[in-house]
Amino acid sequence: MSSFESLVSGRILIWVLLGTGLYLTLGSRGVQLRLFARTARLVARSRHQRGSLSSFQAFVIGLGGRVGTGNIAGVALAVTLGGPGALFWMWVVALLGMATSFAESTLAQVFKVRNADGIFRGGPAYYMQRGLGLAGFATTGRAMGVLFAAMLVFSYGLIFPMVQSNTIAATLQEAHGLPTAATAVALMVLTAPILLAGMRVVARVTEWLVPLMAALYLVVVAVVILISLDRVPGVLADVFAGAFHLRAGLAGTGGGLFATFLNGTKRGLFSNEAGQGSSPNGAATADVAHPVVQGLIQGFGVFMDTIVICTATGLTVLLASPAVYTPGVEPQWAETTLVQHALADILPGGWVVWFMSIVVLTFAYSSVLGYSTFAEVNVSYLGGGRRPGIVLRLAMTVATGLGAVVALDLAWVMADVALALMTILNLVAVLWLSRWVFGVLRDYDRQRAEGVAEPAFIAPGNPLLPAELPGDVWTRDRARERVETLDEG
Repeated sequence: MSSFESLVSGRILIWVLLGTGLYLTLGSRGVQLRLFARTARLVARSRHQRGSLSSFQAFVIGLGGRVGTGNIAGVALAVTLGGPGALFWMWVVALLGMATSFAESTLAQVFKVRNADGIFRGGPAYYMQRGLGLAGFATTGRAMGVLFAAMLVFSYGLIFPMVQSNTIAATLQEAHGLPTAATAVALMVLTAPILLAGMRVVARVTEWLVPLMAALYLVVVAVVILISLDRVPGVLADVFAGAFHLRAGLAGTGGGLFATFLNGTKRGLFSNEAGQGSSPNGAATADVAHPVVQGLIQGFGVFMDTIVICTATGLTVLLASPAVYTPGVEPQWAETTLVQHALADILPGGWVVWFMSIVVLTFAYSSVLGYSTFAEVNVSYLGGGRRPGIVLRLAMTVATGLGAVVALDLAWVMADVALALMTILNLVAVLWLSRWVFGVLRDYDRQRAEGVAEPAFIAPGNPLLPAELPGDVWTRDRARERVETLDEG
């Protein structure tokens, strides 16, 4: 199974994801770049909440799921194996991934439905069934949706929380000698009340936790950059030279240009999760006036995850002294503590160990909270009501505790296989339904060109859509309500 996972994830999936991102970038006329300034403004004023979750809450739920221990350990490993140039390929992947995230999140908005609790539900399973059904492939769409939902509940509901808690336990044990059993109990005590309280409480916690933890980490890295400002131009030159092997001595331990490209792209793709079909489940919960709005906001999450946070981690490692990191030399520390050693090498004092422990804890913990929303949306799709939702939250709490004390080698491989298959299913659906993405985007662009400050989406009778969209989510009356609410806000 491990060799199968390596073949699919390491060889096939990378090219499919890159190709999809390029196609969506061209088809949307570079939406992630031409509307970037507007996107930043949308994120800044996206806290307004109506009946469902606010746009900002949906954004941070998705960002919480993206920003995990991979932003620290994964980036350190990519730079170790691929050299400084791996960071360049992370940037390229992020720019393409923003278009993919925009497309899948826009589709999640277009095909979402309102749940009995007042919170919208949507995501790949929903747009597979509803979107492909409108194209005349109802049976295929339903089968794809059920398979996708089942694999997501398995991976994000059970396995990935175990992986995150395992990283927390290993970090605390190595840095502070804390027994893994104690970490397991503490994590269950911290997780259970929030998960069992439901999706709205999860949203309220992530709304302040995710921005706070990201801001603190970035502030510390900013201090590192200021202290080492004279070395920053040389490090950036190494990144670009290493990306194309223009200078000897900049290869990673994997050796060769392909290793640099492979490790940079893999870390970029699997850190920001664009195309995997996870964050659209959170994106669908937002109540916005136009699907494109949340598509843009979720695409901005890819920018924050990779261009900002992963770059911060990579620069921290590259700015460390040769005693900590040298291209082509295997560090004597595990990937999890390489960033910690790099910070301690530049910043004085013994507080760095505690700081990095808190960063790992909060990054991993916010991921578990994000996963709970993704899994709950798909439990709802599979027909689960309130009781199955409670069972899922209890199972996630147990999995979070269990992951701290058990070895996860097989679980990792199984989850990676499920994730690879999920991604392939999702990309097939996104490409199949890309006409909906482009049509909805044209509607948004047309209204802005006509001087409409806040475009509102109306589906019935819309000539830019490939087919008539059923349901009461995007009717004229709903659009009027949303615009009036925006005006009041």
